Amino acid sequence: MADHATPNLPSRDFLKTEQFYSKLGFKASYRSGHWLILQRGGVQLEFFPWPDLDPGKDAQACCIRLDDLDTMVQQVRAAGIFEGRTGLPRMMPPQRDISGLTIAYLHDVDNNMLRLVQNPPEG
Repeated sequence: MADHATPNLPSRDFLKTEQFYSKLGFKASYRSGHWLILQRGGVQLEFFPWPDLDPGKDAQACCIRLDDLDTMVQQVRAAGIFEGRTGLPRMMPPQRDISGLTIAYLHDVDNNMLRLVQNPPEG
């Protein structure tokens, strides 16, 4: 296996976390009382329990770099996730960033922010 990194994000409730991400095509590859690993294709997210997390005060973030951002955004919309700047869960639709990349921002049920970044074309 090639070297890689996976984000470790807090979860107040593994069941709710798994239910949320399953709507986006993630499946549990490992689950215990102390750790949850969800996978979707080559993307892996790992969660640790934090039952006292306050989503209004505590927030974590990571990037998911995608070859097909549009398909992921369609899945988020099909899951009925609200588009806006407030509330949880929510998504801010894709926009061209100052970096030149196209990025959508997805906040999950615990206010973990996933930057959904469109990979630039190869070449």
